[in-house]
Amino acid sequence: MSVGPLTQLARKISGALTRSDSQELQAQFNRCGNPIADTSVQDIKTCHPGQRVEVVGTVKIVAIRPPDMPPALEIELADSTGTVNVVWLGRRKIPGIVAGRTMKVCGRLTGNTDKPIIFNPRYELRPTQQ
Repeated sequence: MSVGPLTQLARKISGALTRSDSQELQAQFNRCGNPIADTSVQDIKTCHPGQRVEVVGTVKIVAIRPPDMPPALEIELADSTGTVNVVWLGRRKIPGIVAGRTMKVCGRLTGNTDKPIIFNPRYELRPTQQ
C-alpha cells in the first residue's frame, strides 16, 4: 500500500510534536525538580525576594478570609530555618492543605512586605505519617 504525501506530512508533524512535547515535559520537570530527589529544595532562610524558590515545610497555620472579603487561602509554611506565607488568591479551600501537613511549594518569593510571601505557587502534598 502506497502512502500519500498528505499522510507523510501528517507523520512528520506528529513526530515533531511528540518530540517537542516530551522535551517540554522534561523542561517542566527540571524546573520544578524531581519530586523524589528534591535536590533543588532550599531552606526558607536562604531564599531572597524576587527569586524563584522551592521549599518543603510543614503547614503551621491555615487562615481563611471572611466571606465579605475576596477569597484567598493563606498558610504559614515552616521548615527548621524559618517560615514563609503562601497565598492562593481566589480560593477558600484546597483539599489536603491542613495544619500539620508537609508540602512542597514552588513559586516566586515577593519582597514588598516584612514577611516573605509566595502567591499562587505550584504545590505538592507529601504523604501523611500514619
